[in-house]
Amino acid sequence: MKRATHPFEFRSHLVLVELTGWTAKNLTELVEKLRNAPDSVVYHHTHHFLQQHLWLSPEPPNDFAYWVRNSLEDDLLAEKLAAISPLESQSVSDLRDRIVATIVEHTRKSRNSRECPEGEEFRFMKATLFITPTSFVVWTLKEFADAIEHVSIHSLYYHMVEARLRLGKPTNDFSFWLSTSLDENWLAGTLNRIDPYTYTMEGLRRKILELVQSRIT
Repeated sequence: MKRATHPFEFRSHLVLVELTGWTAKNLTELVEKLRNAPDSVVYHHTHHFLQQHLWLSPEPPNDFAYWVRNSLEDDLLAEKLAAISPLESQSVSDLRDRIVATIVEHTRKSRNSRECPEGEEFRFMKATLFITPTSFVVWTLKEFADAIEHVSIHSLYYHMVEARLRLGKPTNDFSFWLSTSLDENWLAGTLNRIDPYTYTMEGLRRKILELVQSRIT
């Protein structure tokens, strides 16, 4: 079996969530804070559900959409915000711009100046990432498949979701290694077309294993 030009070293991550002290009671304040918020804030509010409920819903709700629907009672805008797919953005900044543009365009048409009830303000939080090594270092496709079967779901999340969006990569870590080190261009491209936001992490593990094993047998 072909040996890679360089190994793939699996990583995992820990996330520390902190309050920023920022709040918003209407859409104007939400947009103002969003425009100045660091990427770690935008990332947390668009991804934390997926991280906290890795075995459950494959479609994580967007905190902004949730707040707009439940605290501002603006169902139309909530639907527009929920429809924004992180997969279509190559960076957190790009994702932020799309969220802001959606809110601004909606308020321009609807002139919504509604404020939330007292105590239901949007509270901005940020996520700080700590990368941790694992014991899994692989050189071949067979070793890669074995590792995929046994690494934690947090490692899968880091390499398929976290690295791509937060580091501004045009692809996921697995696809990059497969194409540049093993010349597995078909497999790399197929993995890169997977939408991880439509799977649970265990479902994503099974899908990756299925594709990798099809190249081994």
